[in-house]
Amino acid sequence: MKAPLQRDTFSPAQWRNIGFYIVGIMLYKFGLEWYNGAFITLANERFNSSNRYTNIGILTGTNYAAQAIGSILVAPLIKRYPTRSVLACAIMIFAVISTVPMIADAATGGQPKFKTANNDERYGTWNPNGLFPIYVVSGLSYGTVELIRRVMPRDIVGSDVVKLKKMDSLVHVLYEIAGTSGAFTSTALIAKFGYNYSSLLTPVCFTFACAAWFCVAPVGEASKRKETAKLAVLENEISAKEPLGKAMLGAFKAFGKAFYYGGYLVLTDRRFIWLVPGYTLALYGHRYLENGLAPIFARSVIGRSSYSQIIVGGSNFGELLGALTVMCFTTQVPTPMPWLRLDAVLLMLVWVMPWFPTTRNSVGSAWRLAATFIPISFGWAAGDVSLAAYIQSTLDKVESRDPDVSSLGAVMSFLYVLYIILYSVISSTLGRFVDSRLRGLTGAATEQPARDVLRMVAGVHFTVLSAIIIASTFIPKGSFALNPKAIDVVPGATDEETDGVQRRDIDGLDEDEELKKTAPENERPSELAK
Repeated sequence: MKAPLQRDTFSPAQWRNIGFYIVGIMLYKFGLEWYNGAFITLANERFNSSNRYTNIGILTGTNYAAQAIGSILVAPLIKRYPTRSVLACAIMIFAVISTVPMIADAATGGQPKFKTANNDERYGTWNPNGLFPIYVVSGLSYGTVELIRRVMPRDIVGSDVVKLKKMDSLVHVLYEIAGTSGAFTSTALIAKFGYNYSSLLTPVCFTFACAAWFCVAPVGEASKRKETAKLAVLENEISAKEPLGKAMLGAFKAFGKAFYYGGYLVLTDRRFIWLVPGYTLALYGHRYLENGLAPIFARSVIGRSSYSQIIVGGSNFGELLGALTVMCFTTQVPTPMPWLRLDAVLLMLVWVMPWFPTTRNSVGSAWRLAATFIPISFGWAAGDVSLAAYIQSTLDKVESRDPDVSSLGAVMSFLYVLYIILYSVISSTLGRFVDSRLRGLTGAATEQPARDVLRMVAGVHFTVLSAIIIASTFIPKGSFALNPKAIDVVPGATDEETDGVQRRDIDGLDEDEELKKTAPENERPSELAK
């Protein structure tokens, strides 16, 4: 008789799915870094200098808004089709839209850099404002992919917090290996093909990622619940499917309800309100670090837009180290509080940017600043991985208490939309401030004004973020310890109920799950009745 698998180890089927999932996620990250690197640096070059950073802030803000809409469309799609099929189709749409900038450039006279007479950029005559609709459409696909890839771990391994931490950390480590490699090689591709054609490998990577993800067959608890729901539909003889358009409209209505419910959970409970700064502000700071500060420094201080990808590569490497650290200290650091506090402290390193020594047009300057970004992103990634697993595991216990709204989905929707709103408003406002200080300046004349600007948009800005984040980590009960063993974040539960949930997480499966595993099929408790 085979010995039962330990609760914190993966089954062979889970390992198979994790393998396909990781192959797809790494290919996806390679293509994404090449696409985003080419897109943002192309925008940095082609937008007029009088409103360059304002437009970049609006460009990224509208992309994030489109991501939110894309994430809303996930719910009706995964009810109607297998999750892996929705994921595969989303990445194929992304592959197609990523070719549009290159097609538009080639159709209007643009050429790869290595084909020009002086090895210089030769852009097509198409209007750079065309970047906005392209980035919006790609944001729809990106949002769909990003939401599903954050749900898939629970589909694959269930809600076991230890398994989730191990899988999330492993995936994040390999994801950031691909991201770091993609960011660093993006600069080389730009040097060879130019800003307009450096993402030529992105559609290829996305296509292979689609094939890999199509091979994933989730076997976790969420998949079992979905199959149970399908059986219930068959038993009730509901054969007519709701029109997809009506389902989409229903998805937006459901999202509104989920957003309201998520906001209610977050803003009315002390044990949950800390996630607003702990998750949303931390994520906003990380994104602005890469999409706001790196382009400003690369173009206006060093003098080369493409060098921003080297700086982002250092950030990605820091994320890799952070995820790897969480994976190694899963049991030693059971809550995200120490990592969030470390993240808040390390954010202060952005103060080096206004006085960072550089040589104009020197790639060495970009590499040195990339090294500074490593510890900053290390702290963010450690907090993000630990916090994501903690939220997934904790809210899964209350998800089945509401038949209409998923607590996990509601809270994550509220936090993510709040992050998008913050980023859109703050980044465009800061972009106008930067443009007002750099307007009319070119070449080396931009360096000192850019350093003065960075004192505000990097130093003061991130100091405020750091103070708010670190203060928020002392809100939950039991969080004042240097390394808390447990914190109470279950909304609406008593201390005794929360302690019971935490003990169940540590000691083993609940009684119904154990009974389902050991009892004969005709004696197992009905999932529908539950």
